[in-house]
Amino acid sequence: MPRLISPLVLLLAATVAQAEIQTKVVNYDDEGTALQGVLYWDDALQGQRPGILVVHEWWGLNDYAKRRARMLAELGYVAFAADMYGADRVTDDPEQASEWMQEITADVDLWRQRAGLGLEQLRKNALVTTSEIAAIGYCFGGGTLLQLVYGGAELEGIVSFHGSLPAAPEEAKGRIDPEILVLHGQADTFIAPEVVTNFQNKLEEAGANWEMDIYGGARHGFTNPDAGDYGIENLEYDPQTDSRSWQRMQSFFDELFGPPGRG
Repeated sequence: MPRLISPLVLLLAATVAQAEIQTKVVNYDDEGTALQGVLYWDDALQGQRPGILVVHEWWGLNDYAKRRARMLAELGYVAFAADMYGADRVTDDPEQASEWMQEITADVDLWRQRAGLGLEQLRKNALVTTSEIAAIGYCFGGGTLLQLVYGGAELEGIVSFHGSLPAAPEEAKGRIDPEILVLHGQADTFIAPEVVTNFQNKLEEAGANWEMDIYGGARHGFTNPDAGDYGIENLEYDPQTDSRSWQRMQSFFDELFGPPGRG
């Protein structure tokens, strides 16, 4: 005789089949500059969950940054891919990327304010547990997050992937509450060894809770499969380092929040 399938099993199977990562475009504004980020979450999960801010490389809020936000949603987080430049400001031209980045980094207050607005979009979402928010950033985005915590932003932790390494300023002493994880390529010629040393020393002086994992032979952009397409010698994808650094990020967030729901 054919084996009968429980209606509950059928219901659960249907629920799983219908569940998927949802996205929502979020328009916001920074003193007249129109910004457009994207929110990602798994609708198979119920209730509030930790939120993760994602800050893009100097190319702008491109598909790569959005893909990382989607991956975080697949892990069970609510992820918000923030916009640091302005709606539709995305490029693959290094000169244009450098120009846009310098517009932001030339004014530290503007830099922190722009990043803080992205954090605000995530924090006010009803799905997010407001006491459980962290952030990840790539390249320019990693430096952005460091500036954010130097300015006193309320976060549980940040992860910088092949990020720029701005040193903690004097006024940040005793004021850096988020835990800091920096994932850095040893062969990244954009970051001189003395810059790394100064960065580490200033974090120590500031009394920060920090860790820096250095991957031998890895260059700048080691997480991005498209890194070699930009025509810059120091940009190179490293599959092993990409995998290891992503796993390290997950264990870091597990320490902060406990393992997230995964549908």
